Amino acid sequence: MASRAGDPPEPLGPGYGSLAHGVPPSVPGTIFALAVTGGVRMPPRDGREVLFGRNRDDVHVCVGEDDRKVSRQQGILVRRADLWWMRNTGRLPIRLPGSRLLFPDEEPVPLGEGYTAAFVRGTAGREHLLELYVAGADGRRPDSRPQDLTEPPRMWRLTPDERLVLVSLAQRYLLQDPYPQPLAWRQVAQQLTELRPDRPWSAKRVEHLVSAVRNRLARAGVAGLTREEVGEPVGNALNDNLIRELLLSTSLVPPDLALLEPAGRDDPGGVPAPPD
Repeated sequence: MASRAGDPPEPLGPGYGSLAHGVPPSVPGTIFALAVTGGVRMPPRDGREVLFGRNRDDVHVCVGEDDRKVSRQQGILVRRADLWWMRNTGRLPIRLPGSRLLFPDEEPVPLGEGYTAAFVRGTAGREHLLELYVAGADGRRPDSRPQDLTEPPRMWRLTPDERLVLVSLAQRYLLQDPYPQPLAWRQVAQQLTELRPDRPWSAKRVEHLVSAVRNRLARAGVAGLTREEVGEPVGNALNDNLIRELLLSTSLVPPDLALLEPAGRDDPGGVPAPPD
């Protein structure tokens, strides 16, 4: 299929390999688009388009060919003003990094340099992946570093009381419930009062300790931890964002659930993470 603006894109075979590993040396701004059935590479030129969707004959990149929930033309990548933009022309939203949903007929969003994974949810919860990679200013594949030391995540220092409160607050996440929510202040206070009756626990004290951690991380540059950023109504968003940051940074891990066991009981079976 020819591009609507100039030469057709160069095809990439189904055995090309994941774009997450980088791309060959390319003209800066070149876009690579890849699905399980193959993909294309398109040099940058204003007006060029890359179409993707279910109908192999009418798109450059075939996504979800056997899934009728995916639109025949699900979306378009357009080069404009020195950027590649994604527009959703299908019926289902396209999920981008950070759980950003691009809805049909919404304004297109720009793609940054490097790797982007986009997903279209199909029948019975299937997730159809479209990998994208925009070559950066140097146009090179990232260097392979198999022997380099693994860079550890930035872990946040917590006091013993803060850790205890946060483990209680985040226990549904640590237990890996499918749709976790933070516990309410009074639930945390009640649990800790039963667990540690020698300490003064109240909903107000729990809220104060969690707010102190949120404010500390916000000052350190963690996004999504203030009312100004999230906006009203806040609901559980601030605590949810805090918990997810603590989990992603491994500041809280499932074995921490042992803190919620009554004193004198054996460890409930938490297993330390294996060494990197």
